[in-house]
Amino acid sequence: MKSTAKIIAGLALTGLLGACSVHKPVTATAKASTTAVKPQANRKIYYIPSPSLSGQRTVEDNLQSYSAATRKLTPYFAKAKVSYPPREVILIALKQEMKLELWAKGSGEFSFIRDYHIQAASGVAGPKLRQGDRQVPEGIYRIAELNPNSHYHLSMKINYPNEFDRFHAGQEGRTKLGSGIFIHGKAASIGCLAMGDKAIEELFVLTAQVGSENVKVVIAPHDPRTYPLKADSEEDPEWTPELYSIISRKIKALSPGVKSTKNGL
Repeated sequence: MKSTAKIIAGLALTGLLGACSVHKPVTATAKASTTAVKPQANRKIYYIPSPSLSGQRTVEDNLQSYSAATRKLTPYFAKAKVSYPPREVILIALKQEMKLELWAKGSGEFSFIRDYHIQAASGVAGPKLRQGDRQVPEGIYRIAELNPNSHYHLSMKINYPNEFDRFHAGQEGRTKLGSGIFIHGKAASIGCLAMGDKAIEELFVLTAQVGSENVKVVIAPHDPRTYPLKADSEEDPEWTPELYSIISRKIKALSPGVKSTKNGL
């Protein structure tokens, strides 16, 4: 009996560790991970999420439950002189700096609102190429779906692989690119961006109020406003410079001549 219990527990753990790439929005899923970002690519797993949920919730349920998130965000928007909720949002994730910047626009240009510390992300600098490589993707994405029933508190699925990813995979004959990449709560992840529960509440509520179609996510290996993006490894595909040029132009267009900004009010 004890042997059977151990086997079941082992299978459950294996499922949790592999679930980040198969996490489905709306239905409950589980993910656990290492917290590895270049140069520390092999940290130990330190968090295993609970396999149970309290029940199925809707996005509207969470907007009511986490209405305090709006009150926390409005002072940042007021300081930036951007109306709340804004018309559009861009999230800039910087893998090396472990930071996610929130930019928004109302009737004018995009303005910096605030930034968040990324609690955990896996992999190294470079684009995601295949399922199971534990890489956080790099590129320009959108929010595909909101998941109010995540084992990681709340989560927002990005549309990896996007058109750029699929095009180059097709050119190279790569299949099984992976999927199920999320921005979510808690502090552990494989291939996703773990923001912690308080931060994901703000980001989830903001995205729901703005409309996911009005939110873009730019993921870069590091801040191109600090030093140029370039391929760090001979293993990076030959189209990496093209990708980094696209990412750099998008980020620099938001803040020409401005380096990465401090956190908080």
